[in-house]
Amino acid sequence: MTIDQILKDKGFAIISVKAGETLAAAAQTLDGKRIGAVVALDDDGGIIGVLSERDIVRHVARQGAVALNLNVGDAMTRDVIKVESTTKIDDALQLMTDRRIRHLPVMSNGKLVGVISIGDLVKWKIAETEAEAEAMKSYLSAQY
Repeated sequence: MTIDQILKDKGFAIISVKAGETLAAAAQTLDGKRIGAVVALDDDGGIIGVLSERDIVRHVARQGAVALNLNVGDAMTRDVIKVESTTKIDDALQLMTDRRIRHLPVMSNGKLVGVISIGDLVKWKIAETEAEAEAMKSYLSAQY
């Protein structure tokens, strides 16, 4: 199974922000969409960073409420780890575990096509495991 199968199921919507937006505005976007991270895009739609709830909390913890006036560009992660849509789900899970990240922008032919979370991958793996268990039960009951 590959990442593109997850995107076909969950959709290709991309929630993004601009680097010049404030952390307060980005936090409102995260809350309103009930998501944990957004990609920051340049004017041409290219990824320049990822801003997560964790990034916002870290800055607020260090600087207090004044941090909410910072720009996204000052708080986002610029070294963005991405995957191709053809990446295997297990490989993406391993990457996320190894790098301790919870969100991955998904690329296809050099273009951003979606964002997946660790929750998306875990949900897919659970469904896959349940389907395999059900198939095994059906097979065994047919044999005996």
